Amino acid sequence: MDIENDRKAAIKKLKLLTYNSKTNVEHFRTKLDNTYKTVFLPNNVELSEYKYGNVPCDVLAPEIYSSNRVMLYIHGGCFTGGSRVAWRSFCSSLATKCFCRVVVPEFRLAPSFPYPAANEDIQSVFRSLFTEEQISASLNAEKGSKASVPEIIIGADGSGASIACALLFNLREKYRNCIKHVILFSPWLDVSEKSLVMTTKKLTDEILVQDVFKKSVSDYTYSSNTSIPFISPLLAPDDYLQSFPATFIQMGEKECLLEDAKKFQQRLLSVGSKCQLDVWPDMMFMFQMADEYLHESHLALDRVGKIVTENVAGQTAIEIENKPKLEHSIRSEA
Repeated sequence: MDIENDRKAAIKKLKLLTYNSKTNVEHFRTKLDNTYKTVFLPNNVELSEYKYGNVPCDVLAPEIYSSNRVMLYIHGGCFTGGSRVAWRSFCSSLATKCFCRVVVPEFRLAPSFPYPAANEDIQSVFRSLFTEEQISASLNAEKGSKASVPEIIIGADGSGASIACALLFNLREKYRNCIKHVILFSPWLDVSEKSLVMTTKKLTDEILVQDVFKKSVSDYTYSSNTSIPFISPLLAPDDYLQSFPATFIQMGEKECLLEDAKKFQQRLLSVGSKCQLDVWPDMMFMFQMADEYLHESHLALDRVGKIVTENVAGQTAIEIENKPKLEHSIRSEA
């Protein structure tokens, strides 16, 4: 009975991640923030605020982290909601599991700022972050440190995955080469008019319904845009997917998004890119963000941590520093 009640509570909480035609956008954002915000960050993670490319960002640093590894995380929220506050606890857990700093931007949201505002903000953040990491790597090399090459990870969930893929499609090779992993949770990969989520009359999903996609996308962009790769990555041409960074997709077995994820994995593999799909039995959309109710949430993030902390040879990364304070390249604003 406790397991059943916990599952119901998890579903109730996760439904607050969704936006539909009956929801006022300000009410949606407020309720989302109030539900997911936390006073104390888990595992003694340190929070600092910093502007990358003039975009306000959280910088979350665990007690122990690799000095040359940083994750840029793009939150979901149906293109219209989500914030650093709401994702702070989840991204703190990610930082601890992956032994890295996590940067979470407060990018502009629809409908006030439709496509491509979010994409522009994320590109600006990435360029600024990349520059700082390169400078830090050069300084480390001068000091004789082995951590001379920056290791950037792109993380995203839900609608944020569309924005993350748009970033990657726009990057030149020198930037892509520094991205070691792409981690996608329950990604929105195809929201075009002919997609499964838009054409299936009754979606078999405990969290998402068709109205969520229709309302979110209509607030985000024109219907004529929905089939371009910067909004529906699954529809990207092959040359966009070639040399795509190693990708890890994690989601629940019961998601309506699963078939698109399988297709995206096959498309990446077909052009020689690496992609692993990690499907959790009996789990729902973004189950990782209901960790107080679902034991699987913790195990799932453990698996993400193992993916990130293993290098090409399968060995755990050794450039680890024990610094509760942030390094000089990341600083708090006055």
